[in-house]
Amino acid sequence: MRDDDLPPESDRLGDHPHPRETAILLGQSDAEQSLLDAFMSGRMHHAWLLTGPKGIGKATLAYRMARFVLRHGVPEVAAAAGATNLQTPMDHPVFRQVAAGSHPNILALRRPWDEKAKRFKTVLTVDEIRRTTGFFGMSAGAGGWRIGIIDAADDMNRNAENALLKILEEPPPQCLFFVIAHQPGRLLPTIRSRCRTLRLAPLAAEDVAAVLDVSDKIKASEADRLAMARLSEGSVGRALSIADGGGLDLYRDIVALLMELPRLNVKNLHKLADKIARRGADDAWTTGIDLLGDWLQRLVRTGAGAPHQPEFVNGEAASMVRLAQSASLDRWVEVWEKISQLVARAEALNTDRKIVVLNIFSMLESVAGSHAGQHQSA
Repeated sequence: MRDDDLPPESDRLGDHPHPRETAILLGQSDAEQSLLDAFMSGRMHHAWLLTGPKGIGKATLAYRMARFVLRHGVPEVAAAAGATNLQTPMDHPVFRQVAAGSHPNILALRRPWDEKAKRFKTVLTVDEIRRTTGFFGMSAGAGGWRIGIIDAADDMNRNAENALLKILEEPPPQCLFFVIAHQPGRLLPTIRSRCRTLRLAPLAAEDVAAVLDVSDKIKASEADRLAMARLSEGSVGRALSIADGGGLDLYRDIVALLMELPRLNVKNLHKLADKIARRGADDAWTTGIDLLGDWLQRLVRTGAGAPHQPEFVNGEAASMVRLAQSASLDRWVEVWEKISQLVARAEALNTDRKIVVLNIFSMLESVAGSHAGQHQSA
């Protein structure tokens, strides 16, 4: 249980366990084996770039490996203990200390909390990265390892990237860096070149559902948990966000409206906009916008001939085929990009969210009706 007096953590999802508190990692056995093999060989690379979509277990794997290294120290001890995976028992002192965030040999770097503004800073700052200088300069405790975990590197600004590069170029002995990146292509090529890249894959829906099953914070039927898992597209973090933000009901409401295109039910549109955009409903806003973006991605894939995913609303697949044919694929890609830009600009300028939702559906209505309009003009 986290102390309420401590500042919030940007790498924690709602009230769910932090990755450092998580004992189970599903669906990433290949990535886990790669780390285990590297350590047991005695040739552990000092910096690892863990990549893949957000919420698939990259941070959980980083903390899992950190506990393993701090517990065993050297390959010979791990071999003598018969280690065949990275598991550390929850009652082990290292596990408890790491879970509490108090292990002196681990430094977690993330977007800091701005106490004055009462919100997280928008970037992972250079001052945060420079904390590594003192951390790696101190004497390590038991095991001799010092471990830095950056979650996520995508949040760094350019000054922070340059500061990280300097550390990676001149690593101190017995240090480990886990650089977590959802979109590694945005990082400096020189950072990527100094790390060993380990790509993690999206999870199977069954693995995501299994995580939801063991969460005591999610009250949903088995069918709804599986539906949330499928909507998450292989991301446990995404599935938990969907659960917290009422995402399954939101998705059904969104699709019910979209199925009416090119004509929208204005009353239902305003009802949906009020639900997503009301004050204090940040989870619903984030989840609703993300799910709408996912729907557009699936529409584009449908237009490109990709097979359909399971329906969450009766008639959804047939409606998506119809809409994909109502305008060119380029038009749908264009509106998808415009919506992304509109949302980003609205967040930066603190625009009324309801207006944003209404504008989004107006854009979709315009594209869906363009084919009919062309026929009428002909």
